[in-house]
Amino acid sequence: MTTPAGAQTIDEVLSGARGRLSRLTPRQAQQAAADGAVLVDIRPQAQRLAEGEIPGALVVERNVLEWRFDPLSAARLPAADYDLRIVVFCSEGYTSSLAAASLLDLGLHLATDMVGGFRAWQAAGLPVSTHS
Repeated sequence: MTTPAGAQTIDEVLSGARGRLSRLTPRQAQQAAADGAVLVDIRPQAQRLAEGEIPGALVVERNVLEWRFDPLSAARLPAADYDLRIVVFCSEGYTSSLAAASLLDLGLHLATDMVGGFRAWQAAGLPVSTHS
């Protein structure tokens, strides 16, 4: 297989995305939320049902994230604003890095993600709600 010129591996893309973010630990994310940041859960419903949720987090699944947070999108959320502090999380902190970098590309300069994702939050003993 010949690799096209300029192609990157996913590890390189992930590293580039993370290099643009000021990533937060779960405890830092909790404090950011207490200070007004929006925690955004991008996991699909099946993962949220299986793993649990962070109380108060806004659920915006990955496939619509950019449309919901682009302040110029007709499908934006009412809170969408270039100065909104957003902390994106997924299950383990990989997809969220790519998603947060995408939000930076839209001009949401305070977007970042949470190191280790939901699983790290849960392992840190922070509040989690589960579905019975």
